[in-house]
Amino acid sequence: MEIEKRKEGGVLIASVRGRIDAVTAPDFDQAAAEIVAAGEKTLILETGGLEYISSAGLRSILALAKALKAREGRVVFAGLTGGPKNVFKISGFETIFGAYDTVEEALKNL
Repeated sequence: MEIEKRKEGGVLIASVRGRIDAVTAPDFDQAAAEIVAAGEKTLILETGGLEYISSAGLRSILALAKALKAREGRVVFAGLTGGPKNVFKISGFETIFGAYDTVEEALKNL
């Protein structure tokens, strides 16, 4: 799993590539903790490069969302495709957090 971060219009965008599963979830958790510790409130997770996500990955995302919500912030998703999109749809994450086709669309809806 790789995570690249950048800012656009004052909003942090984290592009996730690879897999978020039981092996890589601790790395995701560490990156999420750094984002929260840096004082970020709003985050777009760009997931076009996400190949797979397990229940461990969903738990990590939920923990990140709760931490941001405690700061009156939120997380939304952009670019979900394939298997991860199906997992997000089935789990309800797509509806709960908001999922957009592109980063630009996510930025417009924040």
